[in-house]
Amino acid sequence: MTEVSDRPITKGSAGHTPPKQHPASSSEPKVNVEALGEQLLGKWADYRKAARVLAADTRLHKIEGLSHTEHRKRVFEQLKILVEQKAVLRAFPKSVGGENENGGNIAGFEELVTSDPSLQIKAGVQWGLFGSAVMHLGSEEHHKAWLPGIMSLETPGCFAMTEIGHGSDVASIATTATYDEATQEFVINTPFRAAWKEFIGNAAVDGLAAVVFAQLITKGVNHGVHAFYVNLRDPETKEFLPGIGGEDDGIKGGLNGIDNGRLHFDHVRIPRTNLLNRYGDVNEAGEYSSTIESPGRRFFTMLGTLVQGRVSLDGAAVTATKIALKTAIQYATERRQFNASSPTEEEVLLDYQRHQRRLFTRLATTYAASFAHEELLEKFDGVFSGRTDTDADREDLETLAAALKPLSTWHALDTLQECREACGGAGFLAENRFGSLRADLDIYATFEGDNTVLLQLVAKRLLGDYAKEFRNVDFGVLARYAVGQATDLAVNRTGLRQVAQFVADTGLAQKSANALRSEEGQRALLTDRVQSMVAEVGSALRGAPKLPQAKAAALFNAHQNEIIEAAKSHAELLQWEAFTRALAEVQDEGTKKVLTWVRDLFGLSLIEKNLAWYLMNGRLSMQRARTVGDYINRLLTKIRPHALDLVDAFGYGPDQLRTAVSTGAEKIRQDEAAAYFRAQRASGTAPIDEKVLLERKRREAKSKGAAK
Repeated sequence: MTEVSDRPITKGSAGHTPPKQHPASSSEPKVNVEALGEQLLGKWADYRKAARVLAADTRLHKIEGLSHTEHRKRVFEQLKILVEQKAVLRAFPKSVGGENENGGNIAGFEELVTSDPSLQIKAGVQWGLFGSAVMHLGSEEHHKAWLPGIMSLETPGCFAMTEIGHGSDVASIATTATYDEATQEFVINTPFRAAWKEFIGNAAVDGLAAVVFAQLITKGVNHGVHAFYVNLRDPETKEFLPGIGGEDDGIKGGLNGIDNGRLHFDHVRIPRTNLLNRYGDVNEAGEYSSTIESPGRRFFTMLGTLVQGRVSLDGAAVTATKIALKTAIQYATERRQFNASSPTEEEVLLDYQRHQRRLFTRLATTYAASFAHEELLEKFDGVFSGRTDTDADREDLETLAAALKPLSTWHALDTLQECREACGGAGFLAENRFGSLRADLDIYATFEGDNTVLLQLVAKRLLGDYAKEFRNVDFGVLARYAVGQATDLAVNRTGLRQVAQFVADTGLAQKSANALRSEEGQRALLTDRVQSMVAEVGSALRGAPKLPQAKAAALFNAHQNEIIEAAKSHAELLQWEAFTRALAEVQDEGTKKVLTWVRDLFGLSLIEKNLAWYLMNGRLSMQRARTVGDYINRLLTKIRPHALDLVDAFGYGPDQLRTAVSTGAEKIRQDEAAAYFRAQRASGTAPIDEKVLLERKRREAKSKGAAK
């Protein structure tokens, strides 16, 4: 295989001389790697450290090249190791032997992606979805009956929500649970093929039971989606019970250690008490009752208890990007390519500007995503521990998770691909994990909620807040109101924006060179974009509630792209603000200075990505817009000496990385080659380069011509 892909697309490879860049000198700021590493570990540092030690156990590592059948068997055995190590008890109630440690549980769970993403997700299916559904949707009696077996892996289970025909549209699923008063049983039925449960982890082989989501029907009334505990297989024979069937999804694009499959039910009867009845119950006479009167609110409350899946995927995606960037940046400091600035010495890849652009911008985004995830995790722990468990807190948590999970999972896929390419041919080898990790994480973009659908949920929340704040107010009044608002309305610590507009004098940013470099300048530009987009769409949709349903839907659809783009920009703003808050907590001045450069790189990269919007909407002058790229390039040069410190602070060693190109072997090869050529030149026996010989002959001919 040739290594054409190792060549960075830079001016250096065409003869341009890149500046020599070396580790930080004594006069430059230095990163306190240990302190920064502790900050990145966050509130649940001890849980993360313990999980990393566990993830280093070779018994938990993915073995490339296994058949999907072999991989499945290995991962199921790995689950038993997690049980033995008591790594699955944290989130469960103390009444059944758990620790009731929600934040620490997620923090530790995320680290399993470093051992094998299939193990992480299969553990998530068993304890984070199946077990969590029983815990959060069931009663204390359900906990006592089923959680011990779930926690010990005696009862491997499934989370049977998604259907072939409805995917993300959970409210419209077609599986029914109809109550039979005569027998006091629910009858679970999938009336047609599109109602089969699809992509269900543990369904193909291992699952003995499932939490099945179905439309609860009693006395001829459909009370909407509820959850039911259903036994699937005979524990001894592992055969499906009567009325239950399924299929194996087979080989997938990734995560082949998980036995995903389909399930269907043909009038399967279960006891009335198998309804997980925390939010809705049916008595013996078939009468339905709920503490939540509104069917819509009841539905979203039930789904909201399962938000931890999105929270954990957000964190796991960030972890994967850290692994990729540590590997690629380590390699780029060692691999040499092209002698652009010296006739004898080749350049290390990371000294090329383009290489810095492709890696440092993603490094900056990873830092932002990491700090934002820590805030999400604290919000999650506050709600699920009961410390801050109000309806408003739950709504904020759901919206924040729906905003951050799409960005981090898309970023992980993008970063893994870019790091793969940045390592050239070596990046394509299985031993360096880029391809394997990217294949396994590919499903994250649609798992636990399709990313685009999640952003639409965020947008609806933003539009709802906008409507409440400015109902019956025209845009002119809105703009005048916005000018008078304090900035902190847009940067409160809840992580959700009040949609009061920050439409300060747009000329201000064009008059000051500090607008792009300063924290307030970046905040103003990023905040203004989000809130202007929300205001524009909100104004366009103002009359929608008064229109017939079809026309209202058509109007919403006509603005769907703008709505989702506004939500995406909102999520990016959340990440930038989380980074900025984290900066305020840094004590070491050198670290703070370097991290400020990284935060600025993140902010300016967002502005550069959306320069067209800023120009079209008059937020930046043409001249000021031209300075964005130049300032980014200056930041790259400043960050270059600290690149290794910034990825070392992630805290992943050889046992977690397990990538050949991050071991230092490349440096050994490069040093060996350099020593060989130095010795050859010193010996005087080195062959003469033809180009040197031709140049020598040209000079000699010219000299003779001048002598005549």
